[in-house]
Formats: sequence, structure tokens, C-alpha cells
Amino acid sequence: MMERCAEQWKKGMSVGLLAGCLVLGAVLFRAYLDGKFDSAETLQQYIAGFGLLAPLILAFIQAAQVVLPVLPGFFGCIAGAVLFGWAGGFWCNYIGISAGSMIAFLLARKYGKGLVSKMFPGRQCEKWSSWAAESKSYTMILFLGMVLPLFPDDFFCYFTGITKMSTRKFAAIIVLGKPWCILAYSILFSTAVP
Repeated sequence: MMERCAEQWKKGMSVGLLAGCLVLGAVLFRAYLDGKFDSAETLQQYIAGFGLLAPLILAFIQAAQVVLPVLPGFFGCIAGAVLFGWAGGFWCNYIGISAGSMIAFLLARKYGKGLVSKMFPGRQCEKWSSWAAESKSYTMILFLGMVLPLFPDDFFCYFTGITKMSTRKFAAIIVLGKPWCILAYSILFSTAVP
């Protein structure tokens, strides 16, 4: 009896969390269509409008921009640094981007090459995914890519999901490699923008 209640509770929590994410995703999609993500300034104004929930919204937006690589993640780094200072902006962006990276990896792991090829159609997708699966230096390149700015790391999260790299190893690369570039952006933008 207790086991059944625990299972129902877990299922209910999962459904509730999924519903909440879908609602928040719909709200963000509407904001995207309304031009709220067109520049760092419009994104900053949009996030600031959430008041006390603004840090959570920024983290969610940054996670979403990794999972759906059509959103401008760079703007989130600027908005976070301006709104919350370098430390607050760093943590919001780091948590959101890291969570989104793990979600992208796990989605590719669960749904395979079919999902990745639908998201990134064409010969380039096939070329990159084959290279990621076969390269002996891929782990080091992935780590360096997470450290360096302007690396297309969103795409590589998906490509890595269809390789044999373990979830633990990928998580370690994200945890150890991701913070440096985000920290540099946070410090730079908190001092550069009045």
C-alpha cells in the first residue's frame, strides 16, 4: 500500500513538473514571438518584470536556450550580469546553462540520432555526429569547447548524447568546464554596462 502511494506521488510530481515546465515554456515562447529576446536590453526588461522570481526565470531561459538552440544565450549572460551583478548573474547563468546542457545530452541519449538529425538536418549533422562518435580526442575538445567562448556547445551537448560517453563523464565536463567562460562574461558585462 505504501509503495503504491509512493509510486502515485512520484508520478503526480512528474506530471506536475512537466505541466509547469510546459506552461513556463509556452509563456517564454510567447515572449520570444513578442520580441522579448531580440536584444540584451529587451531580455533584461522582460526578466526584471518578474520581480523576485527574476533569477529563476533567467535560469530557466538559459536552460531553454540550450535545449532549443534558437534563443540567444549570450543575451542571458549580459542580462544576468546587469540585473544581478557578476556573482548573481554568474550563478543564474551557470545553473541554467548547465541544467540545459544535461537535458540536451539526456534527450539525445534517450531519443538517439533520429532526434539529433531532426534538430540539425543535413550533411553537417551526419559529419559532426560521426566525428563525435569516433574521435579519440573528442573528450578533450568537448572540455575545451565548454571553457572557450563562442564554441557551439549547445550542439555538442546533443552530439555527445549519441556517443558512448557516460552521463557521469559528461556531467563532470559540464561542471568543470562551463563555469569559466560564464564567469568571465559575468565579470566583463557587470563592469562594462552602466
